[in-house]
Amino acid sequence: MEYTHLGRTGLSVSRLCLGTMNFGPHTEEADAHRIMDAAHEQGINFFDTANTYGGRGTRGRTEEIIGAWFAQGGGRRERTVLATKLYGETGPWPNEGKLSALNIRRAVDASLRRLRTDHIDLYQMHHIDRETPWEEIWQAMEVLVAQGKIVYVGSSNFAGWHIAQAQEAARARHFLGLTSEQSLYNLLERSVELEVVPAARHYGLGLIPWSPLHGGLLGGVLRKEREGVRRGEGRAAEVLAANRDRIGAYEDLAAELGHEPGDVALAWLLSRPVVTAPIIGPRTLDQLEAAVRALDVSLDRKTLDRLDEIFPGHRPAPEDYAW
Repeated sequence: MEYTHLGRTGLSVSRLCLGTMNFGPHTEEADAHRIMDAAHEQGINFFDTANTYGGRGTRGRTEEIIGAWFAQGGGRRERTVLATKLYGETGPWPNEGKLSALNIRRAVDASLRRLRTDHIDLYQMHHIDRETPWEEIWQAMEVLVAQGKIVYVGSSNFAGWHIAQAQEAARARHFLGLTSEQSLYNLLERSVELEVVPAARHYGLGLIPWSPLHGGLLGGVLRKEREGVRRGEGRAAEVLAANRDRIGAYEDLAAELGHEPGDVALAWLLSRPVVTAPIIGPRTLDQLEAAVRALDVSLDRKTLDRLDEIFPGHRPAPEDYAW
């Protein structure tokens, strides 16, 4: 396993991050425990979850599954860089969501109970809260750091100017501020290159891409469709229909390289300069092992240029659309 620092921090994390959103809704607890054990065996030390994961009516269930795994001991918690998130509603009453100081205080304590741990390594804001001032958010986070309940703070689904806003407010308080941003980023969806990537580079944030295979569309979907293994539905079917030619060219390129399409998609993300670790979300052990293969894939300049031709990216704003 390869390791890198999370953004500008001294924290070492694996180049792949184990996403746990499937634990509970799609993966039973015993299987989830086996996947987490296997992830450690592969050297993956970076695990990501959220306080709302678990399925409809069972929000928090995923954190409970992870907590039960930690409780088995054997160094499981000590070897894990644990990331979770808050923002989403966890109940029907006011102040059971978003980023008020009150909810931050309540949410972290609830996550700690479910996770059966005394601290969270990376506490991430799952979405921007446009109604809560940064002075309130940072004061609450500073208290959690002082109490030892969290170590680092991250964001998720922030725009570039939100990152700038957050960092300048933190700087005024002599606080470290954000250390990472978790964004939708893959070959099919490269909008973050306009402003989020430049902001992350400027402020020294590590970028943690979610949905690196764009819901499986970059994982050999056309081949699976021909084999009768998978058929797109809903929004995925619409995206596939709009991008069928590009995805076909991409799968042909992967075949020429002798790699699985999903391996190429992950390897491409790993080649991006601000990316710390793509989030992989295996439902099975086989899917975990398949994701780890990408670490052995090296893409040369010619291949990277070809991928840019198939899936054009963005230059930083405003040059991307102006001068």
